[in-house]
Amino acid sequence: MCTCPSCPTWVECGEKGGFCFPAIGKSGCISEEKGCICTGCPVYEKMELKNMYYCIRGSEKEQMGM
Repeated sequence: MCTCPSCPTWVECGEKGGFCFPAIGKSGCISEEKGCICTGCPVYEKMELKNMYYCIRGSEKEQMGM
């Protein structure tokens, strides 16, 4: 279900993705924004997310300052 590994920003380093989930949080490897496909992810729609670049900027809650 997670589309993170298909993203242009993805860096292969053993992480599994799912950075939009607060329990997972930001990537420890990804640091450069090269394009984002979060809005096309089924999780994005199902969880009614609004932001992007969860791998770098953090979860929805983090980006909203919560």
